[in-house]
Amino acid sequence: MIYRIWHGYTTPENAPVYEALLKQEIFHGIERKKLEGFRGIDLVHRRVGDEHEFITIMRFDSIDNIKAFTGEDYETAYVPPEARKVLKRFDARSQHYELRESRHY
Repeated sequence: MIYRIWHGYTTPENAPVYEALLKQEIFHGIERKKLEGFRGIDLVHRRVGDEHEFITIMRFDSIDNIKAFTGEDYETAYVPPEARKVLKRFDARSQHYELRESRHY
């Protein structure tokens, strides 16, 4: 399992707009692609000073599955134009981590 992690930051005023955009449009758009090896996406949030930080964590079976989503330069962030309009700043590149162990209780 490969975790694709990305950070985006927005203003307090744009935070609810961005969160709604993710939940109602962007995530559904990714799901509609029916990407092979895509296992899910999580959204986490925290307020940091005068910004709201959003982190998306996507799960894929392999780097090849991620390349099918993003292209050969698989670290390039996927940030649709409508998201760019409400984000203050964001990672230009996503980070990728291989799951080594997972325990659930």
